[in-house]
Amino acid sequence: MRYLIIAAAAAVLILAADLVYENFFALRVRRESLGGGVRILHITDLHKRRFGRDNCRLTEAVRAEKPDLIFLTGDIVSRNESDFSVTERLLCELCSTAGVYFIYGNHEQSLITPDRAEHFAEMLARTGVKLLRNTTVKAEVKGRSFNICGYELPYTVYKKNGGYFRLDRITADDITAALGERPEGETLLLAHNPLFGREYAEWGADYTFGGHVHGGSVRLFGIGMLSPERRPFPRYSKGVYTINGRKLLVSAGLGKFRAFDPPEIVIYEI
Repeated sequence: MRYLIIAAAAAVLILAADLVYENFFALRVRRESLGGGVRILHITDLHKRRFGRDNCRLTEAVRAEKPDLIFLTGDIVSRNESDFSVTERLLCELCSTAGVYFIYGNHEQSLITPDRAEHFAEMLARTGVKLLRNTTVKAEVKGRSFNICGYELPYTVYKKNGGYFRLDRITADDITAALGERPEGETLLLAHNPLFGREYAEWGADYTFGGHVHGGSVRLFGIGMLSPERRPFPRYSKGVYTINGRKLLVSAGLGKFRAFDPPEIVIYEI
């Protein structure tokens, strides 16, 4: 019996140490080779997390990867934040490394007061980040031409009437209504919520980049346990998914509580 108690206590200590490490110190760089030579670095769901003073560990990791493009797929702040100075310094550092393209997540969409939303938009404008709110821009990288599209989902897919019951869904037609028909050429779609991966593929995105699900927060045997909408076992929580020949690229992101799911930035070579 004594040995069982000792073993149980040791297991609890190991788990506690792992949780502390993941939620205060860890920073993983995941690399995915998808058959090309363009390096895209993906950051998402930072929320209030900090990686060293002024996120110096994060910016050092980004610079070391020498990306061609940097995609930020939302929730780099939390909805109740009012001081964006640390975020501004981070974004300026990222912009000095490569072109940065950013979309709003549900937290940016729901900043608590109109003043905060305005201040956040003003901060973005000072950094050089390319903000995509249902817009498309062209980018030329290493002799290849990309359409970079930013789709801002309606907030009611995240929360509706103050709760998570009977949330709205989207269709490929909804994406077309917001962005227009899929443009000719290689098309990269930034969309915060990956749970509509099939709809993004149906619209025609060659590669879709998303976050939001935080890897399922807790991952057991490589399976995400919970979505932010309080749904168990979200279909697309972390990794590279192929849907009708098109790619959905989901990062577990950097912030929020997690277990067996280290915070990450991702490098995709496409």
